[in-house]
Amino acid sequence: MAVVRKLIVEVVDARNLSPKDGHGASSPYVILDFHGQRRKTRTVIRDLNPAWNEALEFNVGKTSEVFGDVLELDVFHDKHVGPTTRNNFLGRVKLSSRQFVKKGEEALIYYPLEKKSFFSWIQGEIGLKIYFVDEVVPPPAPPPPPEEVKPEAAPPAAETPSAESTDAPAGEAEKNETAPGPPAEPPCDGDKPNEEPPPAPPAEAEAPTPGENPAAAQEETDPVDPAPPGGQNPDQVMASVSSRFMPEVKVNNINAPQPISRVSSISSFMSDQSDRSTIERSSFDLVEKMHYLFVRVVKARSLPTAGSPVVKIAVSGCHIISKPARKTIFFEWDQTFAFNRDSPDSSPILEVSVWDPLSVISFGPTNDVAGHDFLGGICFDVGEIPLRDPPDSPLAPQWYRLEGGGAHRGDLMLATWIGTQADESFPDAWKTDTAGNPNSRSKVYQSPKLWYLRSTIIEAQDISMLIPLKESSFQLKVQFGFQVQKTKSVLTSAGAPSWNEDLMFVAAEPFTEHNLMFFLIENRSPKEQVIVGVARVPLTSIERRVDDRNVASRWFTLEDPNEEKRVYRGRVHLRLCFDGGYHVMDEGAHVCSDYRPTARQLWKPPVGTVELGIIGCKNLLPMKTIKGKGSTDAYAVAKYGNKWVRTRTISDSLDPKWNEQYTWRVYDPSTVLTLGVFDSWEVFESDGCKESVRPDFRVGKVRVRISTLATGKVYRSVFPLLLLSPAGLKKMGEIELAVRFSRATPTLDFLHVYSQPLLPVMHHLKPLGMVQQEALRAIAVKIVSAHLSRSEPPLRREVVTYMLDADSNTFSMRKVRANWLRIINVIAGLIDVFKWVDDTRSWKNPTATILVHALLVMLVWFPDLIIPTLAFYIFVVGAWNYRFRSKTSLPHFDPKMSLAESIDRDELDEEFDAMPCTRPNETVRARYDKLRMLGARVQTVLGDFATQGERAQALVTWRDPRATGIFVGLCFVVAFILYLVPSKMVAMAFGFYYLRHPIFRDRMPSPALNFFRRLPSLSDRML
Repeated sequence: MAVVRKLIVEVVDARNLSPKDGHGASSPYVILDFHGQRRKTRTVIRDLNPAWNEALEFNVGKTSEVFGDVLELDVFHDKHVGPTTRNNFLGRVKLSSRQFVKKGEEALIYYPLEKKSFFSWIQGEIGLKIYFVDEVVPPPAPPPPPEEVKPEAAPPAAETPSAESTDAPAGEAEKNETAPGPPAEPPCDGDKPNEEPPPAPPAEAEAPTPGENPAAAQEETDPVDPAPPGGQNPDQVMASVSSRFMPEVKVNNINAPQPISRVSSISSFMSDQSDRSTIERSSFDLVEKMHYLFVRVVKARSLPTAGSPVVKIAVSGCHIISKPARKTIFFEWDQTFAFNRDSPDSSPILEVSVWDPLSVISFGPTNDVAGHDFLGGICFDVGEIPLRDPPDSPLAPQWYRLEGGGAHRGDLMLATWIGTQADESFPDAWKTDTAGNPNSRSKVYQSPKLWYLRSTIIEAQDISMLIPLKESSFQLKVQFGFQVQKTKSVLTSAGAPSWNEDLMFVAAEPFTEHNLMFFLIENRSPKEQVIVGVARVPLTSIERRVDDRNVASRWFTLEDPNEEKRVYRGRVHLRLCFDGGYHVMDEGAHVCSDYRPTARQLWKPPVGTVELGIIGCKNLLPMKTIKGKGSTDAYAVAKYGNKWVRTRTISDSLDPKWNEQYTWRVYDPSTVLTLGVFDSWEVFESDGCKESVRPDFRVGKVRVRISTLATGKVYRSVFPLLLLSPAGLKKMGEIELAVRFSRATPTLDFLHVYSQPLLPVMHHLKPLGMVQQEALRAIAVKIVSAHLSRSEPPLRREVVTYMLDADSNTFSMRKVRANWLRIINVIAGLIDVFKWVDDTRSWKNPTATILVHALLVMLVWFPDLIIPTLAFYIFVVGAWNYRFRSKTSLPHFDPKMSLAESIDRDELDEEFDAMPCTRPNETVRARYDKLRMLGARVQTVLGDFATQGERAQALVTWRDPRATGIFVGLCFVVAFILYLVPSKMVAMAFGFYYLRHPIFRDRMPSPALNFFRRLPSLSDRML
């Protein structure tokens, strides 16, 4: 059945509109335009805060060059109400279809009304809900029965499924066109065979024409390449295969031959247009071309066997055996193999042979063909194989006659060509450098859509206590999956406790947990807790919001948890909502790759794209020992935004070459792209080895900050792979990357991003505490790692946690010292300024001191030059440092700044120790004593800061009456003098006094400093 997509716009209300009727009010109505369709709401009479609550419907078609992809909304005052003579303009809103979501994700959003021109007086905002719905269109009524003159043509056409009618040969299609009724059915049921393939009656296998049914039924995994009928000659079969070799790609039941389809721009969060690499392939211009010999084995016919034959391919000393054939009217494999042509031992001969298994053995790339019956083979000269490079069309397979063996008249359909890793057959092909491991293919993953679930616990009423007490203590426990939180305990005697607490949870969409559980607990004694009642709230009933508006609260019934029947135990007052205005943090704030809010409606257009070319690694260290030989099966994982990519796993190589290229959309330049290299155990997992339970080892990590990249410039750099382990810092190898950032917006719009807040608005309207945000981040990391570990091939938990820096907040003495040195490095410039001032006033360079005196005179008598002089000085410093900027290389991990080169072994062991500690008591006691010593230093520094502040307060608090009297009297004298003497003369005198020659100074501290040090503090009152 056909599906029609429609856009629903719910015009809810508007607020604070401009009065345009001449009497301080307006009578507004709304006109909406989308794809040339116009809709209008009713008019609300004389109301500046009108409420329409109307749902308007639009048909969604293909993207139009005339109307564009924008929804326009205009608000007018009705001229028929009031003394006005025209429809006065009240404001407009323009929205791109990229901001729209599907039904179930919509939320009420208030959009500010925009001006039509610069001189328009517009104010207010309008509340809208916009979403897509897919409506199923019922099939049209069946056509009238054909005339009695042609009774024989209608039944066969009506019984033939629509999939067969679309894939029938040309001659059969011409026959169908003569029938008046059947041509009306295929447009309605054209997609049905993919969902409900017709069964294959065994009796029909013998007939030549109905013989297509079992072929179509058995080809559910590849419906775009059905088998041709058996009655065709080889020339006709080759023509039909050539015409059908490029299948018609369908995405969400919509044909998508274009690079970017309309469905992708209006789809859900999980199918972001930027993350659909299968729609528009990269040009692979950042990486090196790797040439492969591709062999696609499609099917065979007329083989003298009733079993499942296999195909053996031999080239360059590599012998590969295909999977057993799938028996239909042909023997089908449809398997592609890619052999590396860059190796020095490339053979000029390609041998393809077909074998019939005589005994039951396990098939695999390493199996021999012993025990097989040779049916025939083909030899190719590799030098005669054509070279194909995208965007060339795929090479059509051809029938080849098998020579030798038992198949005297057997034919094998295959295609051979020379291509690169940019070929569309490469990702799913069997490759020589991956040892045929099915989990070693390159894959793209999507993080789940994360929401903050806010649960406001207000109060409970009508609680039936199990044991009557004067006062009872109640608390509410909330459980969502593995997340459990509790409110504070409240004492009450009336059975109506009140909490007013906010509890935050992290939810991943699509939801795996469908209910939010509330348990009312009565605390009778310090160790006795009784569950009074349970309330279950379905997630589908919870409202979604994108701003800070108040969500309506509701009462939920508490039921007895032990009774099968529903027994009333009270009710609880809750306010629940999904907060889509936040960005759910799963990475560290300093290395975050995305700051977009959860709600897609709040997304801004991308500012550019970043392309990453993962070329390869060099000089990797062996990560494991297999059969006495050091080995490394390396793969790389890159993460930016919600898109993860994983390269193929290169088996048993210390210098792996991937040469893969990926693209991400950039929404904020102040983000970080992270790439990690790992050693895989999946090869042994596929072989059934016991060691497959081991985690993938970390090899190293690279971070690239997008804001450090120049626009349009290719950065090709070699980064060291550094790994800090309990054994110390070790260089695991090197990785070569190519990065390019391309700007997609005008320069002014791109620079305007730097003035926008980094986090969404809700983080500033209702900020989350640091402790709460870190706890929610730990939960988000667990959810993301669990989601990606369920993919195929999986991204293991240890890989995800390493990429997300889940353990970055653990305590480390090394990081404490490194951060202290960073602070010293930051204030080093300020320290240098103080040293320069002290040298100047010490007359170490008399010429410089005299020039400073002249500068002082100029700035005192012309104070307007102070700020321009300072700004010009900063400009000169920046222009001077421009010469020393990094032009080619990108910044990387700095072992010296991280203090990782010379680190104490005990501190390193403490850094990698788990929580809680698992070391012996003596080690823990020594670490605790060391931490106490550090705490004593911090305590002393904090006490000194507090002392200086309390002395400043003592100047006017009369703790020391004489000192306060001296200070207050001196302030009165200074004020009197400054009233009489011009401020310029005072500044001049103070400057010359401060810069006086050392022969006019005393080496003892100044009287002002002596006076301040004698002031009392509160340190003498501490115990």
